[in-house]
Amino acid sequence: MIDIVLRFARLCAPLVLLALFPARAVADTCPEDCTDPPPAPVNIYSQTTAGHLSSATAGALPRVYVPNRSSNSVSVIDTVTLKEVDRFSVGSKPQHVVPSWDLKTLWVANNGTGRNGSLTPIDPMTAKPGQQIPVDDPYNLYFMPDGSAAIVVDEAMKQLDFRDPHTMALKSSLPTPTCPGVNHADFSVDGAYAIFTCEYGDGGLAKIDLKNQKVLGHLDLSKMGMPQDIRLSPDGKVFYVADMMNDGVFLIDGDSFKEIGFIPTGIGAHGFVVSRDGKRLFVSNRGSHKMEQGKAKGPGSVTVIDFATRAVVAQWPIPGGGSPDMGNVSADGRQLWLSGRFDSDVYMIDTTSGAVTKIRVGVEPHGLTVWPQPGRYSQGHTGNMR
Repeated sequence: MIDIVLRFARLCAPLVLLALFPARAVADTCPEDCTDPPPAPVNIYSQTTAGHLSSATAGALPRVYVPNRSSNSVSVIDTVTLKEVDRFSVGSKPQHVVPSWDLKTLWVANNGTGRNGSLTPIDPMTAKPGQQIPVDDPYNLYFMPDGSAAIVVDEAMKQLDFRDPHTMALKSSLPTPTCPGVNHADFSVDGAYAIFTCEYGDGGLAKIDLKNQKVLGHLDLSKMGMPQDIRLSPDGKVFYVADMMNDGVFLIDGDSFKEIGFIPTGIGAHGFVVSRDGKRLFVSNRGSHKMEQGKAKGPGSVTVIDFATRAVVAQWPIPGGGSPDMGNVSADGRQLWLSGRFDSDVYMIDTTSGAVTKIRVGVEPHGLTVWPQPGRYSQGHTGNMR
């Protein structure tokens, strides 16, 4: 009888404890693997991988659009045949071809001289240009993360112009007097701020409060130089900044706005492209420290950085020399397209082997874009997709 009572007590004790002290009972008896899993790591490029083409891009022709700065034209390349299939005239000094936030228009930023600038719309369904819109000095073009405004980088006038994202009518302007040569940008994960590079003067960065449209601060880099493109790491913690004079990439903690590292890459580090799987950063080294009229067939190259380790994992020279500048990757991630700024070429680079195919275009090709690209929306430049 006593054995039966003891056996019954042993069986019932956990149930009694659970009823009286539910949280403690579970904590005391739960195995380690029953705890809540840790939150999934942030990956801001999760929607830009192959297979995530938006329905807004359905029917778009597979093309590469190349602004030829000194030819005042755009070359159109068929990504299948690797041939230039069209070339049309645009405004003065076209710098970048920029996908709109809603992915329905490609804008050619013709920054001309001062108030002689314009934007030329391209219909990606036909690969044909529309009517130009006069816009003051649009060196570059970005979009607010929520699509509420276009941000024209008015480099010559040291300001950012916030415009209607469709009509390009001016809404407001933000002077950036401490950022001479305001240039390229990328946005924080939450869209609260953007960091712009300052190309001239001593070089540096400007942090912009997007909601209130005000300058939050200026950061001088440890080495005076000429910062160019900027791109956020997949985890949203670090901004990579290419510096053409220092031949490498600065690492910036965006929230604290502090420099935390530097990675040497190659002569004239200039542009960034994120791999389609979001794991690598392609750095185009232009092979020259000159902004214009650099030497053709220079020691240009592409450096491949692994985001996880922040280490250089490959170095691809341009065979015979070259001047890789800006670009993007194909929708499937197999092709890296870059303009050859001083060589009147475009480079199609195999992203596995680094093998290069050269395609002749106009004079001084600059910020080309590849279309269509995966992603929900464009934040501007040559296709900074999220």
